[in-house]
Amino acid sequence: MNTRQLKEIVVQQREELKEKDRGIARESLEEIRKYLKIPHVVIISGVRRSGKSTLLTQIISQWFDEKFYYLNFEDERLISFSAEEDFDMLYQVFLELYGEQRTFFLDEIQNVQGWERFVRRMYERGFKFFITGSNARLLSRELATHLTGRHLMKEIYPFSFREFLRFKKIGLKENFEYITEERVKIMKYLSQYIEYGGFPEYLKYAEKDILRRLFSDVIFRDILVRYGVRETKTFQEIANYLLANVSNTISYNRLKNIFNLGSVNTVKNYTEYLENSFLMFFVNQFSYSGGKQSISPKKVYCIDTGLRNAVSFKFSADIGRAIENLVFIELRRRSSDSAEIYYWKNKGEVDFVIKEGLRVKELIQVCYSMDEKTEEREVRSLIKAMDEFKLKEGLVITEDIDKEVEVDNKKIVYKPLWMWLLIEIKHTKDKTLKKIAERVDPSTN
Repeated sequence: MNTRQLKEIVVQQREELKEKDRGIARESLEEIRKYLKIPHVVIISGVRRSGKSTLLTQIISQWFDEKFYYLNFEDERLISFSAEEDFDMLYQVFLELYGEQRTFFLDEIQNVQGWERFVRRMYERGFKFFITGSNARLLSRELATHLTGRHLMKEIYPFSFREFLRFKKIGLKENFEYITEERVKIMKYLSQYIEYGGFPEYLKYAEKDILRRLFSDVIFRDILVRYGVRETKTFQEIANYLLANVSNTISYNRLKNIFNLGSVNTVKNYTEYLENSFLMFFVNQFSYSGGKQSISPKKVYCIDTGLRNAVSFKFSADIGRAIENLVFIELRRRSSDSAEIYYWKNKGEVDFVIKEGLRVKELIQVCYSMDEKTEEREVRSLIKAMDEFKLKEGLVITEDIDKEVEVDNKKIVYKPLWMWLLIEIKHTKDKTLKKIAERVDPSTN
């Protein structure tokens, strides 16, 4: 690259950044605010089109005004950008155009091989970095090599239900959980959220081709090309098969046989690629034996129910699978870095086992539509798991049941899905988020 060309790109991107729609304030801003006063590199990762770039603009408008450097490496004009030759030139360009600043915002950094060496060098000189990327494996590998202990990771997902309501400009009254009209309104929008998901661009334009193109881009650009997958048709068939089977268990060996693959390792690699791109997630059966975990069937989940509905067969008869998928993504969204999510199976099944450190801290059963027979089966499984993990309380997420019962000296809490999705934010984050939202988008006031 040459200096003039790089200057043109930097200036154009900077001007486009000013005009970019900042969208609704993301809940992640509250956590990122805590990272501002520490020197660590902040890595924001997530699936394509989940709002990482928009989040960068919100961080900039909230805290940095004009005091920053910015470059988006998704620009096709930067395809020849070299870490060894061009980063120093880029810093020189930034200095000439915007003077001495101390903060870099670098978007989709995984497109530049060796980027971490420049970041490490400038970090050692006292510069702050906010970086986005769309590939978990590449980021983790590069960070582990050069930035161990010097970075903080934040995963970004499509809109939560709370963000979905704000995007739709749906306000909730004080103590809304006790007002019938408010609950009816919430249930209406919850049905929409299950159907359409939370990708901002799709919600804005309501065109399913946006989600189909997103799926195609992830498959081709982030996986097939990046990993050099030769069996492209087979890989696409596997991805579609997994989408059609979300919230179900799958085994590597079964996938190998269905698609006539020569090795179970090939299946493992393919599922790893899908997970690294944040498109699919695979949950282990809980076991104290690592070996048993590795060979047990996995539960498969998708990043977004709207994406799944647009690309594969819709959730129709079995709405429970969609709800379970939604609960899993919300658990991922809420989980701390130390939390691990499993499912439990032992003469019964529990959908989610939340483990932190050496201890299981929570058991969650998702049972959206529940008759007496189903309730008995689901609660019986939950009780067995509570006995195994020595827990006094278990949670059942339902469509509309809100109660607590005692069974065998253990408390079973029934919580409607809408309440589980909304109440926590109501009590812990609303005030802080409202202040941030007013700064990011004054129209929210």
